[in-house]
Amino acid sequence: MSMKKSPLAPAGFPAMPPVDGVRLATASCGIKYKGRTDLCLIAFDPGSSIAGVLTRSKTASAPVEWCRARLPRGRVRAIVVNSGNANAFTGKKGTASVDRVVKAAAESLDCRRGEVFVASTGVIGEALPDGLVIKELARLPRKLDPLPWQAAAEAIMTTDTFPKGAVRQTEIAGQAVTLCGIAKGSGMIAPDMATMLAFAATDARLPPAVLQRLLRQSADQSFNCITVDGDTSTSDTLLLAASGKAKHPRITDAADPRLKPFKAALQDLLCDLAQQVVRDGEGASKFVTITVGGAASRAAARRIGLAIGNSPLVKTAIAGEDANWGRIVMAVGKSGERADRDRLAIQIGGIAVAARGEAVPGYDEAPVAAHMKGATIDIQVDVGIGRGRATVWTCDLTHGYISINADYRS
Repeated sequence: MSMKKSPLAPAGFPAMPPVDGVRLATASCGIKYKGRTDLCLIAFDPGSSIAGVLTRSKTASAPVEWCRARLPRGRVRAIVVNSGNANAFTGKKGTASVDRVVKAAAESLDCRRGEVFVASTGVIGEALPDGLVIKELARLPRKLDPLPWQAAAEAIMTTDTFPKGAVRQTEIAGQAVTLCGIAKGSGMIAPDMATMLAFAATDARLPPAVLQRLLRQSADQSFNCITVDGDTSTSDTLLLAASGKAKHPRITDAADPRLKPFKAALQDLLCDLAQQVVRDGEGASKFVTITVGGAASRAAARRIGLAIGNSPLVKTAIAGEDANWGRIVMAVGKSGERADRDRLAIQIGGIAVAARGEAVPGYDEAPVAAHMKGATIDIQVDVGIGRGRATVWTCDLTHGYISINADYRS
């Protein structure tokens, strides 16, 4: 499947430095498409720790269940990712294929099976041709290199129109630390504790329990604040590994004040990746930021924001550049969260269109209509209840979304 690059894509893939203790390699297995890479191996030095958040879908894939069972041990030597096949809803065959892929990866890297994590993305309900993957896994260790982040990002793409990567340089206790990450995602995006697929690595010296707490907090304010179509994937996986090669003192408490710069960098990196996923939303032509204030809590504000961002009526109005703010009122009301109808206020592009529960007297739609013609749309809502505030990101809904998904399996 070849598609035109999203008009919302960043100018290019960022320059990604090596992360000490981390190497990558890719291969073309021919799982679904011929002539494009579809397998990625990320290898970590012994002693590396790992954290993750995974989909809460009740029809989770076999790779997700494998990762869920191994994450409590907190140690990693390899992450194996394939595109073209989700290995989801494949029953005992799916579990067996994961076992075989893990065994092959462990043998090729001379590590324990429990230190190998797997992720798959693509068509649901088709058996993974794992023989193709295993064949390449025997060769990939010889190709491992610290630099091919872009190749890795390209290997995990499905309907994505551009590879997604981000890097942040920060410090812990005055010592330099690097964070690099890649992600994929374009459709079936409404993360619930994770994203489609995202993998981040750092050289920080952080134990699994600290890493897990930091990752969950950051994911909750990044990937769990995006939506493209309201559909939570069976395969959502976000993994963060730490090689421990940085020179800072060992830290054992996630609340340690020395972690403040690292926390900020991690959340910034994940927000960058999450927003790139939205910018590559299937058929998207507009990137939409929805800020909700005045809610009963932050969680309530996010649920209201997602109700707006998931509304087909709101999304199609944005696609049609129609300043139909009545649809925003509708979405707030259906969210199930507390809202004071008579204090509700809405701004579009910084221009007040509704206040105190009704249209702003003398409201001039012209500047709002002009804002709607841009590629970046800003919506602000205050529901007049409390101090809860959250920001979510979404995109518009165009005919391109229908075209892509109607032809996905062909």
